[in-house]
Amino acid sequence: MKIDIAAHILPEKYKVLLYKQMGTESRLIEGTPAITNLDTRFRIMDKYDDYAQVLTICGPPLDAVVSPKDAIELAKIGNDELAELVFKYPERFVGAVATLSTSDMEAAIMELDRAINELKFKGVQIYTPQFSFDVKNKGFPKAGNPIDSPELDPLYERMSYYNLPIWIHPSSEAVPHYANETRSKYYEFQVFLWPYETTIAMNRFVFGGILEKYPKLKIITHHCGAMIPYFEGRIKLSHDFAEMRLKLKHKQRLTKHILEYFRMFYNDTAISGSTPALMCAYAFFGADHLLFGSDMPFDCQIGNVAIRETIQSIEKMGITELEKKKIFEDNAKSLMRLPV
Repeated sequence: MKIDIAAHILPEKYKVLLYKQMGTESRLIEGTPAITNLDTRFRIMDKYDDYAQVLTICGPPLDAVVSPKDAIELAKIGNDELAELVFKYPERFVGAVATLSTSDMEAAIMELDRAINELKFKGVQIYTPQFSFDVKNKGFPKAGNPIDSPELDPLYERMSYYNLPIWIHPSSEAVPHYANETRSKYYEFQVFLWPYETTIAMNRFVFGGILEKYPKLKIITHHCGAMIPYFEGRIKLSHDFAEMRLKLKHKQRLTKHILEYFRMFYNDTAISGSTPALMCAYAFFGADHLLFGSDMPFDCQIGNVAIRETIQSIEKMGITELEKKKIFEDNAKSLMRLPV
């Protein structure tokens, strides 16, 4: 079986209300029919034997685009719709991931409890960085709060208690990289800035002491651990240098070697079909911390390319069939306690 843990969806009622609150539509979403249309999605899914999805609601982050009150209500509506889909199509959708507004942590914890205990969800998705609604500009602020902000501690504590994973999803606007430009060019923010945001979030989980404080916390990164596996050596050398030569104390609160914390992350395989990149991640994280995820349906064939290329890239990995089975199915079943 192939369990796709990075399959995005935008439920119809949720989408309509989101657009109404935002006062605009998304060209990306409207150009990707499988994100909402189930018939289109099912036609793509039917191309692959024993293929099922764990559903996550795609962006934008609610807290970045609507008021806190509306974000809390939309999260509830979206989660209810996901629960309905899992109930109606259990062979296609083996689980769902809760969407939350973290603008009000008390409300977020209440919705998290409801999603896991009543709706039987398998985890929660949060965004990095953590945005708050920009009332003046009615949209994304230019910078968000870090993922190790103390305000998020109740969420991490609760998820440690539930022993279910947190999906961290990167996000950013097309902010310019250079001072003489007003907008990111050449799709730079999507291709490169999102994996960078994931990398920074992982770094903050480690050096912010979150994984030290909550050692049972399970976090799934998007895009296969982003830059971390490739820069394993640089991470170690740079922090050794900073400690020895610059007398910085970044590691002061940590009880293990820094790379051991980075290896605690779980990671989807949504890197668009690159076997060498997967082998790099495998060498760093190991087969037990990789999970099949395609980023469906965001490609030029409304999801077909993402699924096909991701499956093929895993199948071409120079690892045992048992390890491939872990990546495709076993790790998801274990991590999310799936009943399949």
